[in-house]
Amino acid sequence: MAAINVQQEVFLSDSSITLAVSQMVKSGKARKIGPRLYTRNMIETVEAIIARNRWQITGLLAGGGVIGFRTALESRPAKDGSVFVTCGYKKVIELPGLRIVKIRGTGPVEGDNEFIGGLYMASPARTLLENLSPTKAREASTRSVGQAGVEERLTAIFRNRGEYELNKIRDHARHIAPLLGLQKESALLDRLIGALLMTRSAELVTPAARSYSGGEPYDPMRLEQFEALRATLAAAVLPSRQRAYASDQAFYNEGFFDAYFSNFIEGTEFEVDEALSIVFSGVIPMSRPEDAHDILGTYKVVGNLNEFRRTPGDFGSFMDLLRHRHASIMEGRPDKRPGEFKEVANRAGLTVFVAPELVRGTLRQGFSFYRSLEDPLARALFMMYLVAEVHPFDDGNGRTARAMMNSELIAAGICRIIIPSVYRNEYISSLKLLSNHKDPAAFLWVMTVAQDFVSRIDFSDLGMARQVLASCNAFERPEEDKKLKMPGQAPL
Repeated sequence: MAAINVQQEVFLSDSSITLAVSQMVKSGKARKIGPRLYTRNMIETVEAIIARNRWQITGLLAGGGVIGFRTALESRPAKDGSVFVTCGYKKVIELPGLRIVKIRGTGPVEGDNEFIGGLYMASPARTLLENLSPTKAREASTRSVGQAGVEERLTAIFRNRGEYELNKIRDHARHIAPLLGLQKESALLDRLIGALLMTRSAELVTPAARSYSGGEPYDPMRLEQFEALRATLAAAVLPSRQRAYASDQAFYNEGFFDAYFSNFIEGTEFEVDEALSIVFSGVIPMSRPEDAHDILGTYKVVGNLNEFRRTPGDFGSFMDLLRHRHASIMEGRPDKRPGEFKEVANRAGLTVFVAPELVRGTLRQGFSFYRSLEDPLARALFMMYLVAEVHPFDDGNGRTARAMMNSELIAAGICRIIIPSVYRNEYISSLKLLSNHKDPAAFLWVMTVAQDFVSRIDFSDLGMARQVLASCNAFERPEEDKKLKMPGQAPL
């Protein structure tokens, strides 16, 4: 009697072990879960067993086949459990939670990699060719994602790996296409890649791919965030905390605290008295001249009423305002290229911001969402998030984003928003929630609370305003376990 591999949770019966398997089933040591497919697991559901062993099972039932088409592109089974495998003959095997679709075609070719259970995984070039091939709409899950899906993958490759990788894929596709009988698909792939590289023309179907072909590509993932934020802002009934601004002491004092806190939460920390001397007396500490110029540069923007009454009417004026304000804020740091968009990718912790070559296109797409909003607070919050999330400059992005936001508010006669030091963690967390999960709820809450806080303070007397801010824990560090308080109220 042939031996059965006792290490395998699932195994395939054949003529050499049929009797042994039959005895195991009769004695309750194994059970059948598919055609010639058995398991020793007598406890868990068949669905759970198959899900855990899907690739091993596919290898048992389609040994030597090539995982390809949409399965290779998406790196997972389709929603209905379909796995597409090219092997010697056509057949569909239905199992609980797994649908193995065998496709007649060529086995592994150059570039296909060995995978689990004697299977192969299609190379990137083969995967793209297969997904451009015709598919039957009546299939439960179409085996090919079509041109749109291929364009999405090509733009992602171009964005993350560059022109070299696209050319490598194109060359490999040309080489293997005759072996696979996919010459027409290779010609189409060649045109699509050429269009992305702006060396050939092709009828592209996805907006992201067309943006590359048009010379102003954008980050499609950021657009999803912008759409989510825009929809939430448009649907919300936002508060209208009006404040009449004039070129008076109240405006200048409020502008000082705006500049002070905007720098403090970015790590440029001064005592209030030091910052007052820098802004109002021009005292530049010799030990920290660049930090001092950060506060002074920020104040020159946020404490200038004429400057803050300027809002963008079109994309060109948006670009001009954005660069001008950044140049003013960062004038003390020429090494940060004030007013110039970044040339090297930047990040904060695990967050990687928009790639340099996608900055202008992403800002343009985001600006179109901004223009569709009517409420001044909605526009201001969207503007702030747009600049912060794109992070278009080497440094000073947060300060510039908040300046762009408050310009929108002040121009509309709405109270500006200031993020006190003690409220930094809530502010950063709300941005991360929106960036990572497309959830704007916390962002709206944090920003409207911050605006409510500012609206309750009279800034006409700097000393009195400072006392109120101190009594509300505004100057406390967030790590000191203090909470922001509304004037005259308990901590939030």
